[in-house]
Amino acid sequence: MSNKLHNRPQEEQEEITLGATKDVAVGVPAITSSIQHMLKYMKPAEALKASLKINQKKGFDCPGCAWPDPDDDRSKVGEYCENGIKAIAEERTAKKITTEFFAKHSVQEMSSWDDFTIGKKGRLCEPMYLPKGATHYEKISWDDAFALLGNKLKNLSSPNEAIFYTSGRTSNEAAFLYQLFVREFGTNNLPDCSNMCHESSGVGLSGTVGIGKGSVTLKDFDEAEVVLVIGQNPGTNHPRMLNALEKTKQHGGKIVAVNPLPEAGLMKYVNPQSPLKILKGGVELSDIFLQVRANGDIALLKALMKLLYDAEQDKPGTVFDLDFIKDKTAGYEALIENIKDVDAEALAKDAGLSFDDIKATAKLLIENKKIIICWAMGITQHENGVANVQEIVNLLLLKGSIGKPGAGTCPVRGHSNVQGDRTMGIWEAPPQWLLDNIEKNFGFTPPQEHGYHVVDAIKAMHEGKGKVFFAMGGNFLSATPDTDFTAEALQKCELTVHVSTKLNRSHLIHGKEALIFPCLGRMDNDTQESGEQFVTVENSMGVVHSSQGIFKPISDELLSEPKIVAELAKATLASIPMAIGTKIDWDKMVANYDNIRNAIEATIPGFDNYNERVREPAGFYLPNGARNAEFNTSNKKANFTVNEVPENKLQDKQFYMITNRSHDQYNTTIYGLADRYRGIKNGRRVVLINPKDLEELGLKHKQVVNIRSHFKGEERLAKNFTLISYPIARRTVGTYFPETNVLVPINQMAHRSHTPASKGIVVSLEVS
Repeated sequence: MSNKLHNRPQEEQEEITLGATKDVAVGVPAITSSIQHMLKYMKPAEALKASLKINQKKGFDCPGCAWPDPDDDRSKVGEYCENGIKAIAEERTAKKITTEFFAKHSVQEMSSWDDFTIGKKGRLCEPMYLPKGATHYEKISWDDAFALLGNKLKNLSSPNEAIFYTSGRTSNEAAFLYQLFVREFGTNNLPDCSNMCHESSGVGLSGTVGIGKGSVTLKDFDEAEVVLVIGQNPGTNHPRMLNALEKTKQHGGKIVAVNPLPEAGLMKYVNPQSPLKILKGGVELSDIFLQVRANGDIALLKALMKLLYDAEQDKPGTVFDLDFIKDKTAGYEALIENIKDVDAEALAKDAGLSFDDIKATAKLLIENKKIIICWAMGITQHENGVANVQEIVNLLLLKGSIGKPGAGTCPVRGHSNVQGDRTMGIWEAPPQWLLDNIEKNFGFTPPQEHGYHVVDAIKAMHEGKGKVFFAMGGNFLSATPDTDFTAEALQKCELTVHVSTKLNRSHLIHGKEALIFPCLGRMDNDTQESGEQFVTVENSMGVVHSSQGIFKPISDELLSEPKIVAELAKATLASIPMAIGTKIDWDKMVANYDNIRNAIEATIPGFDNYNERVREPAGFYLPNGARNAEFNTSNKKANFTVNEVPENKLQDKQFYMITNRSHDQYNTTIYGLADRYRGIKNGRRVVLINPKDLEELGLKHKQVVNIRSHFKGEERLAKNFTLISYPIARRTVGTYFPETNVLVPINQMAHRSHTPASKGIVVSLEVS
């Protein structure tokens, strides 16, 4: 397959330049970069105001990652990270995209631009329409836009021909109204970005500890004796997490980093909030670095558990928490039967690790009980992603390290409200209690059959079964796997609609007709009939808190996401028989967002006194049984599971490809063309490869190659990438997404969670 649909012509090879790699994260360079981005894209006065309100109590929530804010004291001038500043600078840019811009630039022309250029054109200011066969977007009134979309939806043969996607930026209020409208319309086709990232965490945790969320809080990092950070690069993806890891070290805890790449944020951290710490050069983070090969995590975890088992046999009752296991768990005997005879040294080799390093890690786990394990997409985006998560839980359960201070699970979520959206009901596979509560509170029977997850949604559009695609935020095309296949799927739709703040590639690979709905950003004032509104979000650790915009919107034609949903509902549901007699007053909901929160309180458990509690400065914690060693599984126990080591599928001269972000990137948003920590500048089409692998292939540093992926007889090709000799694990190569999403097969997914396996793609390299 070619990749001509989604990116610029690949003959234009970038002139990659290289500098020194870094082994220290944040510090003065991050401060400098933050200031440069604010002053480049924002007015100085606005930049200062934003820096004083971002992530503050009664301020606005960063539109970047979902790492939690401290419950108590927060830095008055620095409760944000470098990429958080890049996110707000991108959103609050002074550049505007108006009707004149679209009249000047055709869709075909804009499609030839790279993602960085597209994203830097400015804020969308007016609703736009691309008629069938047209070459340019043109302005459309909001009334006409809603009428067009509403009529299209009403005239579908079935509600299931419509697909309603959600990105993780959407607020609780917007997400709740959105799923309510979609279900009243008559479908559960609510795929979202969780499907592509942490669905494996939700599935793996729900069956083992009874909740698909992490169990720890920020304070647990103060007490932790050992923290394992597996398949995650916090220095780039969640930089404020480094504060928590620093506190672990300050209190005497140890940190073990497990990753194919020696990332700067895993090695050393200079806290930018402290001049003294800057002068001292920061703190060493990782006590042990385990450079695991791609998808060697189960082999590693099983080897560790075998060494713990051997130590427990030598001194019974001193290594495993036998009381916890007896009282709180099930399946212990089956797990022991699985690990007792394994060869830990052979597993170490399979994981690409030194057995001495694994023994040193096991020693830390044997001697301590307050253990936190953190992970991200390096764990979840594999075919065995759910098993990876379950094996993490197994290790914690053996130590009794769940439901105690300083211990537990910590899946680190990506986008700022991706966890909150799922809590609000953005889910293609809704639980029965949610459907029952919707029927009770709103007077209609929601659909019972499950809808499409992301991969099934793409296939449905490709097959002509999905005819209208509506995206509440995000850049669907660039975020999804198998880019050419996804592009073809979107182009087969009758209508594609995107609610967005900025231009992105998904606006340019469109259906037969297309709409762009420009919306308010996280920092914009949101004024409705009753006055100025705030919204709420849920962070990675289950804290729900408020977020209120501080700036006048860049255009008078922007609508809030809740307002867009309400107007769409009114335009769509008025003549649908099932909607008659329901209890939803859409205008009332949007007039005052307290009314939406009252509806959430009546529908979603844990939101008692929502409007009152969320007005507390730091918000409130949602219930979390695993945090209290109360496991809401079917047997009310925490469940051990048996997971086999995945088969190594590599043939001679093949590699596992992992897709990564650069340091100048957040999800699909490209902030710049430099990856400061890895020393890569002026481009993104690179392949990081171990120097020994490079030598064995007979290839050279900075040589240009094509990448070919292999999956069940299918092959996909991405052209013109520069080889970079880099200290990555053997038989593993690293690339940036979305550039190599074209290589991710649409059918290569995690078992049970259906998450695309973007961290375990088998590839070979060919001279270009």
